[in-house]
Amino acid sequence: MRGAFGLLALVIAMAIGMFIYSRQAQSVSGSAPNANPETTVNVIGVKNDLIAIANAERAFNAEQGRYASLDELTSGKYMTIRNERPPYIYTVDVTGSSFRVNAETSAPGAPVHLWVDETMVVQSSN
Repeated sequence: MRGAFGLLALVIAMAIGMFIYSRQAQSVSGSAPNANPETTVNVIGVKNDLIAIANAERAFNAEQGRYASLDELTSGKYMTIRNERPPYIYTVDVTGSSFRVNAETSAPGAPVHLWVDETMVVQSSN
């Protein structure tokens, strides 16, 4: 009886683990579920860049009391990211109390627009 219970618990734990793994694998592929592996890698890299740029904005704001352009972040050594990761191009929209880091592309099969703001949540649209 104990052996059967242990085996059942193991099977349930494996099923839960596989479910979680499959959900994470789906979220990694982003908004393009049928994207090729290169597109998926590019999207992951862009999302990482957006978070890094947003962190640089936060650091700049903490020191300077305002948000900055991409050029100011790079020249001030708050980040080393270029303004693009082909096929995406990065821009920053700054207002008095907020910022939005954008990544845009016209490449087929990839999310057209990804962005992050002070909430630090990467979002996308096609």
